[in-house]
Amino acid sequence: MSGNNVGAKVDANTVNSKNVSLPMSRVKLIMKSSPDVSSINQDALFLTTKATELFVQHLAQCSFKRGSGREKNTLAYSDLANVAEEIETFQFLTDILPKKILARDYLRSLEERGEDVDD
Repeated sequence: MSGNNVGAKVDANTVNSKNVSLPMSRVKLIMKSSPDVSSINQDALFLTTKATELFVQHLAQCSFKRGSGREKNTLAYSDLANVAEEIETFQFLTDILPKKILARDYLRSLEERGEDVDD
C-alpha cells in the first residue's frame, strides 16, 4: 500500500453523520421502537434521518412564512399549531401540535357538551 492512501478510507457513519444535524443514534432508537423493525441498514438510517431533518425544516419555514412573528424574526408554537391545522399536508400533526387552549375555555366546552368535569 502506498503512503498516499493512508487515511483515505473513511467510515461511512462518520461521513453520513457530518451531513445531518439530527443525531442518527436517536433516530435509530425511534426506528427500533417499532415492533416491525428488527434491523436497520446504515443507508436507510441516514436517509430517514436526512428526510426527517428536511421535513422539520420545511414545517418550520412554512410556519414562519404564515406566522405572526415574522417582524420579530421568531417562530412560536402557535405558528406551528396553526400550520398543522390549516395546511392539509401537515394535518396529520394536529394531535401532537394542538392549538393551545386555556383551561377555563376547555372546561366550559366540556360543560356545554354535557360532559362530567369532576372525573
